[in-house]
Amino acid sequence: MEEIKENIKGNIKEKVKEMLLLYAVTDRAWVGRQSFHEQVTAAIKGGATCIQLREKDLSEEEFLKEAKEIKSLCRSYGIPFIINDNVKIALECGADGIHVGQSDMEAGNVRLLAGDKMIVGVSVQTVEQALAAQEAGADYLGVGAVFSTSTKEDADEVSYDVLKEICNRTDIPVVAIGGINKANMMDLAGTGIDGVALVSAVFASNNIEQECGELKKLSQKMIAFGKTTMNTVLSIAGSDCSGGAGIQADLKTMAMNGVYGMSAVTALTAQNTTGVRDILEVSPEFLKNELDAIFEDIYPDAIKIGMVSSAQLIKVIGERLKYYKAKNIVVDPVMVATSGSSLMRTEALSTLIQELFPIASVVTPNIPEAEVLSGMTIRYKEDMEAAAEKISREFSCVVLLKGGHSLSDADDLLCEKGKLQWIHGKKISNPNTHGTGCTLSSAIASNLAKGFGLLESIQRAKEYITEALAAQLDLGKGSGPMNHSFPLSGYYAEQYRN
Repeated sequence: MEEIKENIKGNIKEKVKEMLLLYAVTDRAWVGRQSFHEQVTAAIKGGATCIQLREKDLSEEEFLKEAKEIKSLCRSYGIPFIINDNVKIALECGADGIHVGQSDMEAGNVRLLAGDKMIVGVSVQTVEQALAAQEAGADYLGVGAVFSTSTKEDADEVSYDVLKEICNRTDIPVVAIGGINKANMMDLAGTGIDGVALVSAVFASNNIEQECGELKKLSQKMIAFGKTTMNTVLSIAGSDCSGGAGIQADLKTMAMNGVYGMSAVTALTAQNTTGVRDILEVSPEFLKNELDAIFEDIYPDAIKIGMVSSAQLIKVIGERLKYYKAKNIVVDPVMVATSGSSLMRTEALSTLIQELFPIASVVTPNIPEAEVLSGMTIRYKEDMEAAAEKISREFSCVVLLKGGHSLSDADDLLCEKGKLQWIHGKKISNPNTHGTGCTLSSAIASNLAKGFGLLESIQRAKEYITEALAAQLDLGKGSGPMNHSFPLSGYYAEQYRN
């Protein structure tokens, strides 16, 4: 399919994993009450995530005609179409991929003929064959036969341990094949495979569509068995070596809010509670590589963007987030540290507004930052309302204007599509506020990642930061950090253990 071809060098691994879940391999042996075309249609409707066309007895002309018909069928349902063994037919019909065995054309030669825009699968039975196929350019491995099978009686069985070792030793997706059915599929749980390739289990059924639906659910259960998943959040921000702000604060916050945190570092800062001594930016190329490494492997459910000091880095972030269609983006427009040190170059602000504000789920300026963005002086709640409306209107974004600076309370103001909503908070008397902005935006992103709406995510984040401040941690000679892990100390530790 075109989307897979276009992303062959990007997120192809995830696309291939998706297609392997229920990989249906055709066989004419069971054509009877339904035509071949009807059988394949029923398999797709039932949940087959890929169709491999395997033909041993047709002439080249008949094979090509059938391949074009089945390819068209797969296109209409948006699933990948793979040709077994015959590279010539695969190229002529414009298939999405080609699958070859050990006795067919060598994988490296297939890759040379197919180029980068075709998926290449290789059948293997040993770790050595698997590593060789991966090195030759295979996109996935078909391992089997994992059980004895009537469709390939001469195939040696691959043990559970060998299958698991192949999955552990290789970096490309793996599909198991050979004798798999509903009765034995769960025996493959824990091997690390990404799906099952089925022949008779699908096409020998009296009700192919219904059978495929049940097989797909069982495959999902088998793959998930023994795995623990978490919602994921990516922090794109600077490093604070003193641990109170930046990615260090973000990752602590994410962990305490029950999500898996990741980070793409934009800069190293030499700072402590008294101020910032030095800043060392990463290169745009390095930041791009960081983001690609994360998105291609562990796609984040939410993004928090903090300190980005240059226009070049901001452009990289905007381009990559759009490329990967990132969601739940929280932009904290960090301009000045709590200590008063500048963290953003003047020319970077307009780029931040142009590139990141329009794709953000919410932008979270504090009062000094909102004064810069709006060009207004903010002293009272009426000023906050006017500034929030102006920022939201002029920059086409949802704004959470934080009220922790210069006001007698900790009320924040949400402005979304012209609608204003005050979110009340408890004012905590604590001079140690280093990293409060980082912490709040990370907590909001964490809750968005878990599926909460924006308003509830903000409310939950405010509750967390209030308790972190109330813990009254006192470190350093300046404005110190909060106790991000307050639930794990004293009374809260007992509650956490229970």
